[in-house]
Amino acid sequence: MYYIQQNLFSQLKFNVKPFLKWAGGKTQLIDKFILYLPRELKDGKINRYVEPFIGSGAFFFYLVQRFDFKETVIIDLNKDLIDTYISIKNNVEELIKELKLLTEKFYRLKTDEQKKFYYEVRDSFNENRKTNYPIFKKSAQLIFLNKTCYNGLYRVNSEGEFNVPFGRYSNPKIFNEVNLRNISKILQTTLIIHGDFTKCSEYVDRNTFVYFDPPYRPLNNTSNFTSYFNGGFDDNDQRRLADLFNHLDTLGAKLMLSNSDPKNVDPDDEFFESLYNKPHYTILRIDAKRLINSNANKRGKISELLITNYRI
Repeated sequence: MYYIQQNLFSQLKFNVKPFLKWAGGKTQLIDKFILYLPRELKDGKINRYVEPFIGSGAFFFYLVQRFDFKETVIIDLNKDLIDTYISIKNNVEELIKELKLLTEKFYRLKTDEQKKFYYEVRDSFNENRKTNYPIFKKSAQLIFLNKTCYNGLYRVNSEGEFNVPFGRYSNPKIFNEVNLRNISKILQTTLIIHGDFTKCSEYVDRNTFVYFDPPYRPLNNTSNFTSYFNGGFDDNDQRRLADLFNHLDTLGAKLMLSNSDPKNVDPDDEFFESLYNKPHYTILRIDAKRLINSNANKRGKISELLITNYRI
């Protein structure tokens, strides 16, 4: 079992959890991931953490509460998502006020009225994204939509508009103001960057741990949930990511990457083995649950890849 410094546990003053539902979120896999963290992290030799695809931040929040990083950097190409992290960092009280207004109105409505209200907020959000509307108000709308839309997806159409339908949840928990305030405290010392994952190279050296959680390579034509931003994430992007992984390896950084396992559907698919083929790299297959599928009968255990540039 991977040993985490016990003195750091004793210093925890709160337990921060992700504020968004997110396709591919890593909450369910954290207990497995910690088995494969680099030993240098446990030994206190790593003082910077970088996550270039921050998403809901489940792994980020877990690590920063347990390890004494001097610097943390989070990056994402999804501007709406990054604006929301910035809003929590800089305007958390105003964000909470906006969320209270939205949720109080939503809870007062009957189901059919809630659906209509959802689409009104979605239309407003898509319109406000094109204007100078205060970002904490847009971020409140994003959090509201995330917690009331179908399966907590973030998906945009070819026009870059959020287009996920209403989720029909019974009494959804839209936000936790204590959690948001605690996240704001953590983010005060975090550098938040909007941009392509390659921007992370500016912040990586031999004392850095980097975790990559890109949009997963789809296992088939109906499992593509990579439209978190207009343009998606295709095999060429996966290759760009592998090139960056190889470059950061030469800098001495410790690297971990997760992705889908093509061998779930094609045992002969060597796509990732060909990209991450250095002798000291490790490719692990770990059990995961398929939580997002339109067919409930197809939701179950599959394997996912966990790739590191260090021996396990």
